[in-house]
This record gives sequence, C-alpha cells and structure tokens, in this order.
Amino acid sequence: MFKLSIITHLPDAKQKLIKLIYSKRFVYTIWFGVGLFIVLRGLISHQPPNNYLIFKHNFLNVIHQQSLYTPQPEFYYDRNHYGPVFSLIIAPFALLPDGAGVVLWVLFNAFVLFKAIQLLPLKNNSYIIILLLCANEIIASSIFFQFNPIITALIIFSFYFIRKKQDFWAALMIALGTFTKLYGIVGLAFFFFSDHKLKLIASLVFWSVVLFVLPMAISSPEFILKTYSAWYHDLVAKNTENVSSDMQDISVMGIIRRVFNPGFKNIYVIAPAMFVFALSYIRVNYFKSTQYQLLILSSVLIFTVIFSSSAESPTYIIAFSGVAIWFMNLNRPVTIPEVCLLVFAIVITSFPFADVFIKNFSATYIRPYKLKALPCLLIWLKIIYETLTRKFANQQNPESTK
Repeated sequence: MFKLSIITHLPDAKQKLIKLIYSKRFVYTIWFGVGLFIVLRGLISHQPPNNYLIFKHNFLNVIHQQSLYTPQPEFYYDRNHYGPVFSLIIAPFALLPDGAGVVLWVLFNAFVLFKAIQLLPLKNNSYIIILLLCANEIIASSIFFQFNPIITALIIFSFYFIRKKQDFWAALMIALGTFTKLYGIVGLAFFFFSDHKLKLIASLVFWSVVLFVLPMAISSPEFILKTYSAWYHDLVAKNTENVSSDMQDISVMGIIRRVFNPGFKNIYVIAPAMFVFALSYIRVNYFKSTQYQLLILSSVLIFTVIFSSSAESPTYIIAFSGVAIWFMNLNRPVTIPEVCLLVFAIVITSFPFADVFIKNFSATYIRPYKLKALPCLLIWLKIIYETLTRKFANQQNPESTK
C-alpha cells in the first residue's frame, strides 16, 4: 500500500479513509470496475456501441476487401480512421458475439494501460497514485470504447523497453502504434536513451515491413496497398474537418481558433512547440537519469495530444497519464504551485467529462473554447522548464518492487 507521511498525523477515521483511497484493491476496483459497470448497463438496454461497431467493421472490411474509409450508415455512423493493422488487433474481439466482444475489449484496453503504468520506474508503488489520478479518464475511454488507452500503453512500453535495452521490442511498440493511429510514432522521442541505436533502427525497419504486409494475410496485397493510400487521404481530410468540429480540436490550436482567430493554422503553433520540445535534449549528461527520462516521457504524452487537431475528450487519457507521471516524478516535497497545477488539471481537464460541480461553467466555457487543453499546456511548459533547469542524478535510479 502506498504510504503517505500525512497519514500518521490524522485522526483514526481520516487515516482509514486515506488508506482505503490509496489501497490497491480500491484503486483497481475503480480502474476496472466503474467503466465496465457503465458499459454493461448500456449493453442491457442498447445495441452494441457505435465505436465498437466501427472497430469491428475495420476487421470485417479487411476480410471482405471493402473500403475501410467509406461511410457505412447501415452499420454505424461516423467513419473509421484506423489503419489496416488495427484489424488484427480487434480481430479476436470482432469474432466473438458483440456483447462478449465489447466487454473484453474494454477490459483489455484498461489492462494493457494498467500494466504499462505498473512498469514505470517509480518508487513505493507510486503507480497506484497514477492510476487514481487517471481514473476518470480511463472511465471516459471505457464508456466510449476508445483505443486510446492502448495507444498510451504503447508509448510507455516503447519507453520501458528502450530503458531495458530491449530495442527489438521497443521498435515493435513504436511501429504498432504508428500503423494503427499514427500517435505511436512519438515513441521515437526516446531514441536518444537507447544504447543500441543501430539495432533500434534496424528493428524499426523490420517491424515496419512486417506490419505493413501482415494484414495481407487476411486480405490481399492489392487491397491492402490501396487501403494504405486511402488511409493517407482520409487522414488529410479528417485534419481539415477537425478544425470546425465541436468534438475535436481540443488542443492549443483549438483554443486559439475559438478565442482569437478561426482561420489560425496549426503550423504556427506546432513548429515552435517542436523547437521548444527539442530544447529538452540539450542536457546530454542527464540522458541516463531516470527522473530526466520520466520528464521526457511525460512531455511526450502531453505533447501528443495538446498539439493535435484530432484530439477529443477521450484522447486525454494519453495527456493525463503524462500529467500524473510528471506529478509523481517531482522532487519531494512538492511545492504549492505544483499542487495548484495538478488541481487545475483535475478540475478543468478531467472533471468536465463527468460534469462534476462545474457543469454550467464547462458547457459555457471549457467545451466551446477547448479549454480542456489549457492546464496540460501549462504543465507541459513547466516540464520543459524542469528539463532545462532541474538537477538530476546522472545514473538510473533503482526501481522498487511493484
């Protein structure tokens, strides 16, 4: 159980409450149970959810060699935007009856991210606090049957395997994330932490070839080649659509477009942001420091979302994982401004989904003006500042038993 020094100074009732909140059993129940309960309740009274049907038909369309990106209103609304490799991930679930497939899909997403967070190089079971901080976001992703928890996990796994000098498997994580939703390509940010860079490059080439051709095993080479071309055009079109969407563009650019200039171009933010992010790598002497590496991981997870016009509310499981990792990686004791940043992120970024306490404020300001991205932007800037100024140990820190 995660221990907090403050526990010893509180009355017995409060001590018991805090021990319950930070107990593994309690946190695991929230992580896996709340979203699953809502999903099961919905299945009783409704047909299989739309997102799951989109995912299922990604597999079915690959099998039957039908376009993955043409609307199919007879089966679902909206469109698929995932690559053909995704058909192999969803296949075991799509082959099951819909009810069983939906339930197992939600549990699988939650478990993969749970395992990734558990493997983080943090002491004293700090991963429990990360799970607790991200609980509302995993519930949101579960309710919408999103793939984003696995994307988050693939980014973390790529970080983990590079640290463990298992570059072959790190390359698989990067390639798999890229060939399904593109976001996974940010795993390349950990390239400089690798002790076997040539092996990592060779492994990336190997896995890219394997994943490129693998869907052909359940379809045909001609169809898959056409599908990759169609996927590119679909993503270009989707990027154009995102800027006028009420549900997407929850990003830094989205804030600027809603508050100042509807025609604002992404490049005017993304180019400076990439330059600022790159500044973090000037402290080469700290590349072996676990605290420094975790800061880069946090930065990558947040950057991936807040500078993407495709970002929508359930996508923030990626960014908020970065926020939680950042907070648990801070030097202790944490400062009041750091606590305020975390609270600001919880209230503005995480709570609005559930409309807790601030329903009217959320509906009037947070959603229309894409302000869900604002706390994450401030924390990302704080992370960049830390990477440039914070003192780190030069060696990797010992990791405690999880």
